[in-house]
Amino acid sequence: MSMSCAGSESFGCCAPLAREPLNEDQAAGMSVILKALADPVRLRLMSIVLSHEGGEACVCDLLPAFDLSQPTISHHLKVLHESGLLDRDKRGVWVYYRARPEAMAAVASVFDVDTLTETAR
Repeated sequence: MSMSCAGSESFGCCAPLAREPLNEDQAAGMSVILKALADPVRLRLMSIVLSHEGGEACVCDLLPAFDLSQPTISHHLKVLHESGLLDRDKRGVWVYYRARPEAMAAVASVFDVDTLTETAR
């Protein structure tokens, strides 16, 4: 995916919504990320990965948290990876996932609360 706010090379692109409107490319790119996070299973997966010791989690650590099949969990992880939210690293038979800091920063920056406070003055 090479959308303006999604993908490895362009996460810092979006100004806070309260400071200036997103252009079409920025909105399309950020919507990929937000759509990925909008699913309850994927949001929980992100939460588990982010809060896991060392900031990364093996698929074997994620499966027990859900009453879902391994292929379903793998599908959700693939969506998170393809949106640019997670990196993955295969080690032996297991795949380990880690949140991409630049993706987390991009999501946080779009909803920057400090900008809302500044514009309200």
